[in-house]
Amino acid sequence: MGVRSHLMSLTSRSLVLRPVTLAVAVGLALGPLAPVVAQARSAPESFADLADDVSAAVVNISAAQTVEDKRVGLPNLPPGTPFDDLFEEFFKRRQGQGGGGGEESQRPAPRQQRRSSSLGSGFVIDSAGIVITNNHVIADANDITVIFTDGQKLKAEIIGKDAKVDIAVLRVKPDKPLKAVKFGDSEKMRVGQWVMAVGNPFGLGGTVTAGIVSARNRNIDSGPYDNYIQTDASINKGNSGGPLFNMEGEVIGVNTAILSPSGGSVGIGFATPSATVAPIIEQLQQFGETRRGWLGVRIQNVDDAIAESLKLGSARGALVAVVDDKGPGKPAGLKAGDVILKFDGKDVKESRDLPKLVAATTVGKEVNVLVMRDGKEVPLKVTLGRLEDGEKQASLEKKSLTDESKPGRSVVQKALGMEFGSLDPDARKRFSIKESVKGVVVTSVEANSAAAEKRIVAGDTIVEINQEAVTKPADIAARTKALKDAGRKSALFLVANAQGDVRFVALTLE
Repeated sequence: MGVRSHLMSLTSRSLVLRPVTLAVAVGLALGPLAPVVAQARSAPESFADLADDVSAAVVNISAAQTVEDKRVGLPNLPPGTPFDDLFEEFFKRRQGQGGGGGEESQRPAPRQQRRSSSLGSGFVIDSAGIVITNNHVIADANDITVIFTDGQKLKAEIIGKDAKVDIAVLRVKPDKPLKAVKFGDSEKMRVGQWVMAVGNPFGLGGTVTAGIVSARNRNIDSGPYDNYIQTDASINKGNSGGPLFNMEGEVIGVNTAILSPSGGSVGIGFATPSATVAPIIEQLQQFGETRRGWLGVRIQNVDDAIAESLKLGSARGALVAVVDDKGPGKPAGLKAGDVILKFDGKDVKESRDLPKLVAATTVGKEVNVLVMRDGKEVPLKVTLGRLEDGEKQASLEKKSLTDESKPGRSVVQKALGMEFGSLDPDARKRFSIKESVKGVVVTSVEANSAAAEKRIVAGDTIVEINQEAVTKPADIAARTKALKDAGRKSALFLVANAQGDVRFVALTLE
């Protein structure tokens, strides 16, 4: 079973709705009371008026891209076949050997252009010609056509697009004002409320389906800001970028993905909430790009073992694994090992909450951040940077590092189902460990140990134990013994892989 990044094929189904009655009779010392009956709200009598009101604002998106066709002269196989490269190489050799013996046959066949196209959905939010769709619908298209319900076709230009929330803003130039719809408040939507989807499944044109909000804040691991509305309104291939309406005719989500074991609709679809896309659309319209807040930290989840080792009481917050040296969190005092509990007055219940909160905050704003450090709550103030600037800096930055390790005999120590050795040049070469990584290298891990269960492998490096640096194998045994003697049940290891990416791992000391 997998999440499809674009919407897929139709499986017809019927949904029979029956009222559900819950009767509760309560008997007290004073005598029986009349039963209290809760009647489930029945389905709307019709969606026809709503469909009539909004359908003209929903459009079909035809996106085409002209690409070089490398298949000229090859057998007529479907694009993408695994035999493409094989046949291409075969025909190149034939042409190079003369094929028919003439000079002409030795010339490579001229490259031809092939047109790749896709169909999706969208909707108008401004009568002057602003259209919204999914980023993956238009992808790298160089020819985009918006098709309206009356048959009108208009060429579109891209104002801006954002892959992180899969949204794109297009502009068309109509002769007269277009029918437009507005965004509603997705935060007010409740599980069980009716919704209606309109789109272009399979290129059929305007199609209306209805269902309910099945769940909220779904994380399907498609991006850093996942908080989808789940619905059973039927959405399929071609519905991507189309609107999900509430019963007032407001767009409360942009249909984006389905979960399907078969490739067809099984009643589990996902729409990006209006609360997520509306601010991004506003930025794309104003700047042509996004401007997200940036804290400059790398975080991870807090599980029960980590919570115990950090004296958190319960698993909550976002654990800071790395603080960017050039990010805004560093001068504000954030440290690796801090657990962020609140950001700008909002609770951080789990790590995935933090990126959404930070990204939605204005660049340059000073925010209050509450962290747990050494068992105590510490308030900090951080002036946010811009995420896009941080990403550019990370991609351009190339550090020249020198080897500070000196050759020497590797000392091996054992603890917690692992063997450790000195991080000398031989160990770096053996495990291909970057020069920037410092600490004690793991040389082997017992198969059934707690370390193996936490995915620690030979070649990983122990950087810290309970936020104290370790530099030689003997430090491991000394730190774990001290923690045991202090009555601690677990130790918090900062572990780096060969490439230098770090994470916290809590290991039991028993």
